[in-house]
Amino acid sequence: MNKAVVVFSGGQDSTTCLIYALRKYKQVHCITFDYGQRHREEIAIARELTLKLGVIHKVMDVGLLNELTVSSLTRSDIPVPEQISDEDSDVPNTFVPGRNILFLTLASIYAYQIDARTIITGVCETDFSGYPDCRNEFVLALNNALSLGLGRTIDIETPLMNLNKAETWAMADHYNSFELIKDQTLTCYNGIKGAGCGNCPSCFLRKRGLDEYNNEKCLVMKSFREKAKFL
Repeated sequence: MNKAVVVFSGGQDSTTCLIYALRKYKQVHCITFDYGQRHREEIAIARELTLKLGVIHKVMDVGLLNELTVSSLTRSDIPVPEQISDEDSDVPNTFVPGRNILFLTLASIYAYQIDARTIITGVCETDFSGYPDCRNEFVLALNNALSLGLGRTIDIETPLMNLNKAETWAMADHYNSFELIKDQTLTCYNGIKGAGCGNCPSCFLRKRGLDEYNNEKCLVMKSFREKAKFL
């Protein structure tokens, strides 16, 4: 059967990927990871969205990640920084080391068990927070390792990899899901649904992309469609 597993947080990017997956695959499973994250409200949002969209959903406890990593998303005594700058070169303290390595590995094991060959994740290297595990080079390397280790071809799809945040909003609009993504997802590191707190790096990227899309809708949609001919 034509199946896919979506690594799903209930945020803008993963929900956009889920909408994409529902139009491409006959059966879609979502997997959400509970690692004791600061913005753990996203787990409830993920449950709400998968229920609304009629998707098979699994929440997996990976609390060990919280014990191993030092990040403002896993430590309540480390403040989340306000916004980001395009000049920033250091990896921010919101980076959770090993998170995507673990998530994609576990998602692949889950896919193996349900006989799915595709993993979909919303990572992006075009307009992101500087996380090394969001780069295409990383995904390709891990994809090869997972296929070798499982003895089965696994395809990690990254529909947003080459899109900036404005183009990701265009993708949501393209699939008639703009309002759903805008109002019902949780991207904020401080756990506020929709527009979020407005101060954290995640909210900054989300709002900047939304403003660009709203101001230049036709141009951004054209750019998205040129980049996303595979969709």
